[in-house]
Amino acid sequence: MNAIILHGKQDISLGEFPTPELYAGAVRVKVAYCGICGSDMHKFAGKANTHPIKYPVPLGHEISGIVDAVADDVTEFKVGDRVTVDPNWSCGKCKYCKEGMPSFCEHARGVVKGMAEYVVSPVENVYKLPDSLSLRAAALAEPLACCLHGIDLLGIRQGETVALVGYGAIGEIMLALIKNAGAGKIIVVEPNESKRARALEKGATLFVNPTVPAEVEALSEYNITRVLECVGNRAAQHTSLKIAGKGATVVLFGVSDAAETLDISVYDAFTKELTIKTSFVNPHTTARAVELLASGALDTTDLIHCDMSMEEALSEIRNPVHTKSGKVLVRINTDIIEK
Repeated sequence: MNAIILHGKQDISLGEFPTPELYAGAVRVKVAYCGICGSDMHKFAGKANTHPIKYPVPLGHEISGIVDAVADDVTEFKVGDRVTVDPNWSCGKCKYCKEGMPSFCEHARGVVKGMAEYVVSPVENVYKLPDSLSLRAAALAEPLACCLHGIDLLGIRQGETVALVGYGAIGEIMLALIKNAGAGKIIVVEPNESKRARALEKGATLFVNPTVPAEVEALSEYNITRVLECVGNRAAQHTSLKIAGKGATVVLFGVSDAAETLDISVYDAFTKELTIKTSFVNPHTTARAVELLASGALDTTDLIHCDMSMEEALSEIRNPVHTKSGKVLVRINTDIIEK
């Protein structure tokens, strides 16, 4: 099969890769779209990832597609079903799984290598799509599922003032979710001035450039009780803790470099009585993501910046351009993409 293959640090190619074999309890999916995730860029750069990487391996994990084959013991799906797949498999038997924390499974593994013509996944990770949901929009299910977990941890109450630090592809999804959650005021903190107009258009009450000290200091006038950081670097994390108000909850959602550390003033956190959380993958949220996408509550057309061929994606991963402006999808099997 054709795939975008990661061979090692900063070493990718587009070429032939063995088609994964079907096994008992599994479904083979012919991939329509695969989203480009920030973690794909991390893998390309040789940084640590959610699961250990065994080279060579196709990149990608945010997919939609059509069931191509099912194992003899699978009855839940049939050939032709339109589906998405949760890439994070858990055993269901270890102590963490039994305690309802599958994201910390002792035997967890990734089961989607999506920038390839086919993926094979355990049936429990496969989700059927409602007829109203397009394959293009369904490719957002995995990143949306991760975002929903972060929003759950944030615990927004109606009317609260929420700060969103970082307005990239994930930040745009988060802004829509924060708005839907009933926030009273939404403050977007983002250094890229070119994103100011769009953030305000999409529901931000205020746009703040963190490189302008006066704009940051002015936030002391607000009682920011929820802060969601979606960047994954120290500057954004420090800003998030700085602007958090008394009794605030701060969720560090962005994925940091494994070698990076964060020095904080524990005294400041103590005097503000902050609750600091982190968000890891997408436990128990994929079904909700599919339903939310199908409901039309999110403008998926607007959330997707563009889609591109596998050849174009290879260039984008090496030299990011479009992914800096929003979510990018890769067209894999064009014969099954809806017209």
